Parts: sequence; C-alpha cells; structure tokens
Amino acid sequence: MTTDARPVHRVGTRALLVDLPDLSTAMAWHAHLSAHPLPGQRDIVAAARTVLVVLDSPSSATRALEQLRTTRPSGASAGGDHRTVTVDVVYDGPDLQVVADQLGMTVDRVIEHHTSSTWTGAFGGFAPGFTYCVGDAVPSVARRDSPRTEVPAGAVGLAGEFSAVYPRSSPGGWQLIGTSATPVWDASEQEPALIRPGDRVVYRAVRERVEVHPTTPQRNGCGHDHPSLTLTDPGLLTLVEDAGRPGHAGVGVTTSGAADTASAQVANDVVGNRPGDAVLENIGGLTLTAVHDVVVAVTGADTAVTVDGRRRALASPLLLTAGSTLSVGAARSGLRSYVAVRGGVRHGGEVLGSLSSDVLSGLGPAPLTVGSSVATGSGQVAPTRHGTNPLRVPDVLRIVPGPRDDWFVGGAEALTGREWTVSPASNRVGARLSGAAVDRDDDRELPSEGMVAGSVQVPPDGQPVLFLRDHAVTGGYPVIATVIAEDLDAAAQLAPGATVRFEEYT
Repeated sequence: MTTDARPVHRVGTRALLVDLPDLSTAMAWHAHLSAHPLPGQRDIVAAARTVLVVLDSPSSATRALEQLRTTRPSGASAGGDHRTVTVDVVYDGPDLQVVADQLGMTVDRVIEHHTSSTWTGAFGGFAPGFTYCVGDAVPSVARRDSPRTEVPAGAVGLAGEFSAVYPRSSPGGWQLIGTSATPVWDASEQEPALIRPGDRVVYRAVRERVEVHPTTPQRNGCGHDHPSLTLTDPGLLTLVEDAGRPGHAGVGVTTSGAADTASAQVANDVVGNRPGDAVLENIGGLTLTAVHDVVVAVTGADTAVTVDGRRRALASPLLLTAGSTLSVGAARSGLRSYVAVRGGVRHGGEVLGSLSSDVLSGLGPAPLTVGSSVATGSGQVAPTRHGTNPLRVPDVLRIVPGPRDDWFVGGAEALTGREWTVSPASNRVGARLSGAAVDRDDDRELPSEGMVAGSVQVPPDGQPVLFLRDHAVTGGYPVIATVIAEDLDAAAQLAPGATVRFEEYT
C-alpha cells in the first residue's frame, strides 16, 4: 500500500465514488472490494473509470473515505475464480455494415475480429444482465447519432470499446451487429446474470437464425389459492413494493422498493407487520373489496379514506369485513399512498428476494389492474397500533455537491437559489425538473459511472433529473449533486406541478 491518495468524491451521505485511471484498475478495485468489503459496505458498482461504494450509514461513509483514498488492490486481488462464458451469435445485425464502414473493414473482418478477440465482463449496465464486456485491442465504435426507441432482446451491440447483449427489449444507441439466443439473465437462478465482472467471454458465430424468447419472472398471479382482497379500481398506478433488493447493483439491478419507505413502514407497523413487508403503492386513488375479514392501514399522501362510504383516519388500523370496500381518494397533498394488509401482501413471486415492482427493469409483479387478486401471508403478527402519518411534502431538499459539480458553471450552486417545477413526465425512475437551464463548464463525454437514488443528473438540455428508487445503476451524464438519503421519502411525494428548491447539506 502506498501513501498517495486517490480522488474520492462523496455521493450524498452514504456513498463514495473513486476516480481511477482506466477500466482495468476499476475492475481490480471491484474484485478487491468484493473480496474484502469495507465496514458497512452494502454494494459496489464498477464502471469505465470509477468504482462506486455504497455504505449503510453516513458514519460508515466517513470512515471509508480515508481508507479508499489510500487503498491499493494487489495484483492477486484483481484475479479470482472467473469462468469462461460462450455466447452464440448470428451476425445479422442492421448496423453490421455501418460498423464495417466506420472501422474501414469488410463485414467478414468485423465478424472475425469480434469472435477472435478476448472479451472480459467489466461491469453491469442500465438493465439486469446487461454486462459491458471489454475486448483486447478492440477499435472504438461510435454510438448511433439517434438512439433506437426499441432494441430487441438478444441483440448484440458495440459501443466505444464495449460489446454487450441486450437481455430485454429496451431503448438503446449501440450499433447492432447480431442476435443471440443465449439467455444472459434468468431471475430464477441464484446467480441470475450469465456474465459477471471478470468472466472471460467468447462470442461464437453460428449460422442458424434464432428466435429469442428471454426468460422473465412470472409477473402475474397472487401465488395463493385464497386471496384476501380484490382490486376494483387501481387508480393511475398500483404496484406491489417492499424493502427492495439491495446488493445486486453489480449485475445491473437497482434496490427499488417503496418510493416513500417511511410511509410504507408506518403502514406495516400499524397493522402489526414487519417493517419491510410488501404493501400496495398507489397514485391517483384506489378501491379494494375484502374477500374475507382483513385489517388494513393507509398512509402516505394526504387523502380521503373511506370504508363502505364512511370516513376513516390515515395511519389507523381499519377492519374490513367480507364484502366491505376500502376507497382511497386522489391525493390532496403529496403523491403516493400506501396500503398495508395484516400478514403482508403476497402478490407474485419473489425475484432476488423481493416482491417489489421495478418499473425500469421490469422485475417483479406487473402493475395491478381491475380484478387483480391480492393475497396476504398467514404468519404471526404483532398487535395493531395507531401511527402518525409521516407525509412530508418538501419545498426544500438537501443536497451534497458532486461527484461532478465541477463540470458546471457555478458548481452545485447552479441548483440552489432557484425554484424547480416537477414535470408530468416523472415516475419512479426519476423526477424530471424544469427551470432555468444548468450550464455545463466541461463538454467532455462522461464514461458511464455508478449512481444512487437521490443523484441529480443533468443531461445536455440542462434540465435536471432527480433519480428515485428505480434509477439505472449507471449513467452517462454528469451528476451535479445528490439528495441526502434522509430526504428521499419526501422527494417521492413530489407531485407533477409541485415546486422545490435545493439547499446544500452541512
């Protein structure tokens, strides 16, 4: 270990981003910190020239700061017991000739180069199972000028020095050179990602055209023979959410979970559940009819709650007898409501240990619709109690500058001292903000790097995006600041049209 310090940036109060000189060093750091986690380390994300370390508390992050500045992984730690993964490819991609023209090669030479190069799984990407693979002596390939709105599952693409297989249909700007039937993601497996950081990857040319049927978890059905509730009106959006699935960022899976965790936990507490049990998260109001007697509680947005037309209080245990109807109105203040059911919601099957719906990746149950059955668990529960509805709709969110505040005119002060309006285009992935544009002071292209919930990313149009629970694991636009974890629940209650300001956290 040497005494010279690496640049380490705070990312909010519970994460740190380490700047590194190149991808191979980032991979060595990822291997080292995976094998030798820091005290309080919850997750780690390697990227092109950075490593993001997520800690369990502000105090753990403070202690880790100096350790990371002086850590030097040994050569041995960068190795490990990695596998060789073979990916069969039909080279029939629509951009194959474009890539050949870019590189001054024939199509056959592009295919030969892709199959003969030594590729290594580097880091997880924007979707579960999307692994950036880097090749030895591979020429850089420019992305498309205009990204496709839909890239089919199984597409094999090139961008920069990387190659990857798209695990599911999604937008994308990579040059597509082929199609693969090799399943790169299976959420039912203990290790769901086929390609993990450090794995050697061999692309093998095959002649047969393939039809790709990616494996996806079952997203419908209650998983129980005796449902407790029937959804007769889902409002604008009703999802199943629990405490989420932390610890899988390295394979492109964000934590997800309830957008407003405090409201979800209070609802569970009121009906006697465990804090992390699954609840219903709703926007726009909902109506549920009891199949048999159940106890429920509603928290979150300020809204009218009725049982068979009679007003009931928020954050209170409510008995629904068989045939009774619970109605939750549209929010008067705030955005999201939470309905807990004694025993916990049991809709759909667990994916990586969680029932949460992740709207970006598609993991977990699909949004509930009219007629959806909601089952509950039958385990022991604690006595019910009255709670205090934790709703806080903020006019100010506290931020920690960075990690890329120096890329902007005025730094993080470009966010503070002005008012921002929440766009109707916002969702669980992020709240899009509109206001006076934030100007870049550095026009370099930023290699993809890890992000956390609360990251405020600024795309080229200068309008910030505040990422929420279903954010992508990595992003390619600079993050000017990060909202502290303690304010994320309040941020989740910002409705379209609401205004908000930022202030620096000290």
